[in-house]
Amino acid sequence: MERVFNFSAGPSMLPLPVLERAAKEMICYGQSGMSVMEMSHRSPVYEEIIREAERLLRQVMEIPDTYKVLFLQGGASTQFAAVPLNLLSGSKKADYILSGQFSTKAYKEAQKYGDIAVAGSTKEKNFSCVPNAEDLVFRADADYVHMCFNNTIYGTKFSYIPDTKGVPLVADMSSCILSEPIDVSKFALIYAGAQKNMSAAGLTVVIVREDLLGKARAETPTMLDYQVMAENGSMYNTPPTYCIYIAKLVYEWILSIGGLQAMRKKNKEKADILYGYLDSQEYYFAPVEKESRSMMNVTFVTGDVELDKKFAKEAAARGLVNLKGHRSVGGMRASIYNAMPKEGVEALVAFMKEFAKNNPKN
Repeated sequence: MERVFNFSAGPSMLPLPVLERAAKEMICYGQSGMSVMEMSHRSPVYEEIIREAERLLRQVMEIPDTYKVLFLQGGASTQFAAVPLNLLSGSKKADYILSGQFSTKAYKEAQKYGDIAVAGSTKEKNFSCVPNAEDLVFRADADYVHMCFNNTIYGTKFSYIPDTKGVPLVADMSSCILSEPIDVSKFALIYAGAQKNMSAAGLTVVIVREDLLGKARAETPTMLDYQVMAENGSMYNTPPTYCIYIAKLVYEWILSIGGLQAMRKKNKEKADILYGYLDSQEYYFAPVEKESRSMMNVTFVTGDVELDKKFAKEAAARGLVNLKGHRSVGGMRASIYNAMPKEGVEALVAFMKEFAKNNPKN
């Protein structure tokens, strides 16, 4: 069977060259005589893999030397607790920007640990946009501000970095990391589940400014303490070894095509094709306000629930899979992460035109 175009929001497509390289090295990595899956994480061969993965990520994202890079487990959702446990130790206040489901979950988790306020929200607009910068309200004595930079479910993204007036800014970048250049120095901490744009499910990357280490609350579990993980080179216990290896291959692939500047150009081209079609017709409706549109996750509906179901089913039969929208919002969602080729987006638009022609609305 031929490979399909997988529009899943995560786990999602991986670059074909990465899969081919991993397949070639599956049985025997280099001269090790074994698969990376079988290696001791304490072996010299694997230690070189994880060191190289960190070096490459630093190069790709231009991460300053004043930041630690951690390769962790537990998914981005574990960071909903890890962030307040590590950072909520001064005033025990934090401000959360609510722009979708995951930022809301992070907010609710943080409420267990301190005085957590909403800095801004678009819930009343069904999260069809992100909050305007001028509407955000931050407390000067907050330990940090939290945001979700790209909202996978609703298909929105921040086009700006909030000015927190010196309060440390924390960002969940799970669904947009590595899609375009980002000034890491504008953030105190960035975390991302790797299964959307970086690696296989099982790895979470945390990029944290060194001055924030060593402030964990007394009740913080050892496995969630950033300083412990940093001091042990992400190997306090067995890390997600194979996922880190795949991430290393992804970093190499990004560099091979020209880095994040080239990546942004490719991603913008794909998004422009899909949004361009959506804006040119009236059969489908894109619910996200234009200023907040995500380059990674494109949501749209026909306005008819049964037609939406039919669309997803017939698209899958044509090799365009996982286009059904999240269960909480319905409709369709095309996740066009880094690994999605332009041909996949073009095939989707062609199918959308055909479907609209063959299924006229009443």
